[in-house]
Amino acid sequence: MRRREFSCAVLFAAVLVSLVWQLGVAAETGQVVSPQVHPDRRVTFRLHAPGADRVEVRVQFAEGVQPMSKDSNGLWSITLGPAEPDIHVYSFIVDGLEIADPVNPSIKFWRTSKSLVEVPGEKPMFFEEQRVDHGVVHIHKYGSKSLGITRGLYIYTPPNYKKEPDVKYPVLFLLHGSGDTEDTWTVVGRANVIVDNLIAQKKTAPMVIVMPYGHTPAGTVVGLDNRNTAAFERDLIDDVVPFVERNYHVSSDRKNRAIVGLSMGGGQSVSVGLGNLDLFSWVGAFSAAVQDQEEYRRLLSDPDSVNARLELLWVGCGREDFLFDANEKFLETLKAKKVKHVAHITDGAHEWRVWRRYLNEFVPLLFKTDK
Repeated sequence: MRRREFSCAVLFAAVLVSLVWQLGVAAETGQVVSPQVHPDRRVTFRLHAPGADRVEVRVQFAEGVQPMSKDSNGLWSITLGPAEPDIHVYSFIVDGLEIADPVNPSIKFWRTSKSLVEVPGEKPMFFEEQRVDHGVVHIHKYGSKSLGITRGLYIYTPPNYKKEPDVKYPVLFLLHGSGDTEDTWTVVGRANVIVDNLIAQKKTAPMVIVMPYGHTPAGTVVGLDNRNTAAFERDLIDDVVPFVERNYHVSSDRKNRAIVGLSMGGGQSVSVGLGNLDLFSWVGAFSAAVQDQEEYRRLLSDPDSVNARLELLWVGCGREDFLFDANEKFLETLKAKKVKHVAHITDGAHEWRVWRRYLNEFVPLLFKTDK
């Protein structure tokens, strides 16, 4: 069974058990509207759960857990906000059991699946689909010889890709975080939409984006250890890169290859990127799990060579992120080694609202002729 099919099965089973068996939800539940975004950017959340004793909602734009009120028909509701324009994650807590919103199809699959609510701004946000030419997201399965298994791969091609068969496009390898899959950067991160908009605004050159699966059988459950990174590196270099170059008209020049990731993927992008400067010239990290400072000091043992080959090393992290201290130490290592880099320190925690913005800021810097 595919990972997403398994995730869907787990989610639906959890919803079924919690809402039918524990709460006794009636068939009318399908008529509930949730979430409802109002013109003033307040949001109403609803859950039909007549058998529940307590229902709460946890949403990014409200601090803590918010208790909901129950009417005579067993419908729980609450209106919160106004919220900042963005895509916000939320979940219900029903008598202590955390679940996704059963009537909202917009879901982020993770260890605990969450629901998504998009609050629009006065003008279209950078991650919103706009009236521009759109690229295509291709879904692949490939046989990983290095890992001995079949793996998933998402690849974005820009508008006009098919019309320009002689163009060798630059490639961005975009890595997800721990617990995510190869589809998360498109489903939650809106990477394809963000780049569509940047290309239309002529803020970036058209590029191919490769989104591989970051977990391997060699790693732990969370996938943050060195075994997982080493196995992922083999798969990326020995299997993914050749697959992309066989099936897409892309450049094989290292100056036309970039790698960036978030959290676990940020740590992978640093290790793989700095460890393979014969393949990558542009390296980025968003809220990166940069834990092994000894490994980075080894990779940076020849700073002059690193500086000569790197076009860009970009490190972004929010001050409220639980990985902020680790990123500060990594930046201190870069400073001590006199490795050229960009430190992009902002407000924000360990969340997609930050990473979407970082991608929107990072991509226009790529594949420029000047550093």
